[in-house]
Amino acid sequence: MPHLTIDYSANLETAADIAGLCDHLRRTAARLEIFPETGVRVRAFRADHVSIADGDPEHGYIDISVRLREGRPQAAKQAAAAALFEAARDYLADMLATRPVMLSLEMRDVDAKLAPKMNTVRDWIARKAVRD
Repeated sequence: MPHLTIDYSANLETAADIAGLCDHLRRTAARLEIFPETGVRVRAFRADHVSIADGDPEHGYIDISVRLREGRPQAAKQAAAAALFEAARDYLADMLATRPVMLSLEMRDVDAKLAPKMNTVRDWIARKAVRD
């Protein structure tokens, strides 16, 4: 972990490079000491049907949800949330300056006892490193 999920309004599809945002956030998260690179996952889902604020169809939103295993220090989580939000804001700066958009990020802990996991990506990366 972490899992980053981007939920965004469909009207931003042509205004923002969402795939690029996913990769930018992945690279940002992987550089943060709090997150193991092999556990980082970023995905995005477009919301085709939304109604925002006063109903103006030009309004858009990007909501980033970060889920991670419990146990990390609060200060480290706050710093990571701030770094991820800043990375998203900087990446989207041109779009944010030209249209009405709500950008938000929430980080929350997942109870490890209620979230079994298995990750073979680490093994594949280790094998790949040996081959290279």
